[in-house]
Amino acid sequence: MIHAADVREWRDCDVIDSEGHKIGVLEAVYVNTTTDEPAMATVRTGLPTRHSLLFVPIEDAIVGPGYLKVGYVRTLVKRAPSIGTDDVLPAGQEEAIFRHYGLPYQSGAAGERQLARR
Repeated sequence: MIHAADVREWRDCDVIDSEGHKIGVLEAVYVNTTTDEPAMATVRTGLPTRHSLLFVPIEDAIVGPGYLKVGYVRTLVKRAPSIGTDDVLPAGQEEAIFRHYGLPYQSGAAGERQLARR
């Protein structure tokens, strides 16, 4: 299990896919607002002047020296919903991220967000 206290150490490490291919660089970790456990990461990709942040689940991620290995292939991650590097994830876009990876989405009883940036 990944612990929330560890995520600060991961910033700027490489994110690699399940086959060992580099996807990009870890920008931030989002936690599940119900459990406060790490749930998603944003991966910075693109050209230096045109970066974007892609979302990828990290429930089964493996942490190594200088990298975070996620359980998804690069092509799937590259097609995931994204935001600009200075943008905030709109609440209405959360469900699309979960649906992209075939994961169940459940907002809070009062419509609270499921993800919060750590």
